[in-house]
This record gives sequence, structure tokens and C-alpha cells, in this order.
Amino acid sequence: MFHKSWIPVWLVLILVFIGFGDKFLPQPLSGASYKTRTAINNVMMASFKLWTPKTNPHNRTERALEEQEAGKKP
Repeated sequence: MFHKSWIPVWLVLILVFIGFGDKFLPQPLSGASYKTRTAINNVMMASFKLWTPKTNPHNRTERALEEQEAGKKP
């Protein structure tokens, strides 16, 4: 029935369906593949938007550039 040896096969089939299914599958399946990939992409993008740095990492560089430019002016 279901053996552990089928797990890699199913994983590859799922990845191919999500990644490339809309390119070669017929219409009902290609639409499902595209919608699945879009939904996964939106979830991943939303999870990374939740994280914001506590400090401005470029603030020190911007200050150093401003000080350098101020020192060059006569």
C-alpha cells in the first residue's frame, strides 16, 4: 500500500507540480499549480515582512558620509 520508498517520489512530484505545473499541465491543473505557487509565495513574503530591524543598519554609514562631506567643503 504505502511504503516509505514512495515519499521521495511524492515530494518530487509535488515540487514539480508547484514549480513548473502551469507550464505543461492542462488548464484545470495548470491554474491550480499557479494559484498554489502564488499562495505559498504570498505566505512566505508576509512572514518576512513581519520582521523589522530594531535599529537602522545604515545610519552609521550615512553619518560618516555626511561628516566626510562636511570636512571636504572649504
